[in-house]
Amino acid sequence: MGIMAVLMLPLLLLGISGLLFIYQEVSRLWSKSAVQNKVVVITDAISGLGKECARVFHTGGARLVLCGKNWEKLESLYDALISVADPSKQTFTPKLVLLDLSDISCVQDVAKEVLDCYGCVDILINNSSVKVKGPAHAISLELDKKIMDANYFGPITLTKVLLPNMISRRTGQIVLVNNIQGKFGLPFRTAYAASKHAALGFFDCLRAEVEEYDVIISTVSPTFIRSFHVYPEQGNWDASIWKFFFRKLAYGVHPGEAAEEVMRTVQRKKQEVLMANPIPKAALFIRTFFPEFFFAVVACGVKEKLDVLGEG
Repeated sequence: MGIMAVLMLPLLLLGISGLLFIYQEVSRLWSKSAVQNKVVVITDAISGLGKECARVFHTGGARLVLCGKNWEKLESLYDALISVADPSKQTFTPKLVLLDLSDISCVQDVAKEVLDCYGCVDILINNSSVKVKGPAHAISLELDKKIMDANYFGPITLTKVLLPNMISRRTGQIVLVNNIQGKFGLPFRTAYAASKHAALGFFDCLRAEVEEYDVIISTVSPTFIRSFHVYPEQGNWDASIWKFFFRKLAYGVHPGEAAEEVMRTVQRKKQEVLMANPIPKAALFIRTFFPEFFFAVVACGVKEKLDVLGEG
């Protein structure tokens, strides 16, 4: 009996692995079919995540409207999508729109241009992020405002123009690609964290307002979106809580992985997704239920960093 159990164990594990693989493949194909013929608007499509979202949704048969502030890069993305399109599958030629979300004075007019591309918008992916790092007193108010324009006022202005179309049609989904710093702030990132808190607060409120119109509001919050070729350094880290936490936080998420999660969020109509490994999730838990301890750890980390800078 014991020998039979030992022999059956590998077969059982192989069977479970096969079922998991089939489930993942079916989920992937199902999610892509969910956007077939849908009008999908992607902002900052020329970023790493934007390009991957464009690839995933274009493969899924969506009618893409790609927005970005550099026309040459938009054309390069257009050429790349057309060159890899599978002739055996139905895909649509993407439409390109020049849009700089940090230029609030132009966003409303450009948003109307986006709407005119197909006359409607089924899915809006708000993907824009401008970062700045430094002590709060060293960051000018002008730069603070620029960060808020790009990360908060730009996306909500675009949303406000496109939303009435979704409400009148009683269908649509808006996805905010945010950041874990919309949940808790980190030192030397005051403007960035403030903009992400503001954006998350806006869309959390909007979710309840538009539910009766069958408009879905989704937020996807990764730690960081890393570049394609950047991997965590194998540095000589010491055992401090601060460095251990930020080493884990700084690993970030690959753009391709994040784009697939955005696709799953659209297909399953998820309301909120947190893309993070256990360390940042634990930090969020501690921030919520043990705030004084969290603040003490963060303050120690700042002091440690300043001491190192002082020695340097």
